Amino acid sequence: MARALAAGLAYVALVFAAGFALGTLRTLLVAPRVGETIAVILELPVMLALCWLAAGAVIARLALAPTLPARLTMGGVAFALLMGAELGVSILAFGRDLSGHLAHYATGPGALGLAGQLVFAAIPALRR
Repeated sequence: MARALAAGLAYVALVFAAGFALGTLRTLLVAPRVGETIAVILELPVMLALCWLAAGAVIARLALAPTLPARLTMGGVAFALLMGAELGVSILAFGRDLSGHLAHYATGPGALGLAGQLVFAAIPALRR
């Protein structure tokens, strides 16, 4: 169990760092030119590919057992931490409160982002 928790922490750290960098580029450079929804659509496959690679690297590095409970724990821990980090960024960088943050998930870009985050959580269970 400890290894799965450590794997979740390492996985979210790698993906959050990549997502923060790409999200900054998306917000500052891409979205003003093509709109927020198209920018998210362009970013999402890149992020999911990075998630796939990060999950594989963490699983191999930590020799995480190929059992469903271990992989679901890794993904679940990573998802919970990512949601907390996303809330923090939403409040600190975008000035939203909790209700504004949650309301963003009802928008097209927010729903796409949440769908990507759910796939992010499932990737460890899908990796071999």
